[in-house]
Amino acid sequence: MWRNVTSVLLSTRRVVLVMKRLASHCGHQYTCNMPLHEEESDQEFNHRWEAYFNNPDLDGWDCRQGINLLAGVDAIPEPQVQIAILRACRRLHDFSMAVRYLECMKDKANAADKKIYPYILQEIRPVLDELGINTPEELGYDKPELQMINVFEYPP
Repeated sequence: MWRNVTSVLLSTRRVVLVMKRLASHCGHQYTCNMPLHEEESDQEFNHRWEAYFNNPDLDGWDCRQGINLLAGVDAIPEPQVQIAILRACRRLHDFSMAVRYLECMKDKANAADKKIYPYILQEIRPVLDELGINTPEELGYDKPELQMINVFEYPP
C-alpha cells in the first residue's frame, strides 16, 4: 500500500515538474511571437495580424492559435487580414480550417450586422476563387443536414 502511494506521489511530482517546464517554455514563446499590446489603433491591429499570418514559418498550431485569438476578440478583422488567414490556410494545405474560419466570421459578422458578411465575401471573393476555397454556403453547411420537419408548420 505504502509503495503504491509513494509511486503515485513521485509520478505526480514528475508530471508537475514537466508541466512547469512546458508552461515556462510556451509562455516565453507566446510572448515572443504574439506580443499583447495594451492599446493600439485599428490600423496597427490589422497590420500586426496580417504580418502574423503572412509569416512563412507559421505552422498549423500557430495558425489555429491565431485564428482562435482573433475569434475571441470583439472585432471583425479587415478583409486584408482575412485574406492573409486564407492564404496561410492554403499554404498549410488545411482546407477545413479555412472553411471553419469562414463559418466563424459569418456567425460573428451576422451577430453584429447582416450587411457585414456579404461585404466581406465581396472583398475576399477573388482570393477565394484563386485559392479554390468554397464558402460554407457553397458547401451546404448553412442548412442542417438532419433537421426534422416542424409538425407545427405543416397541416396534418
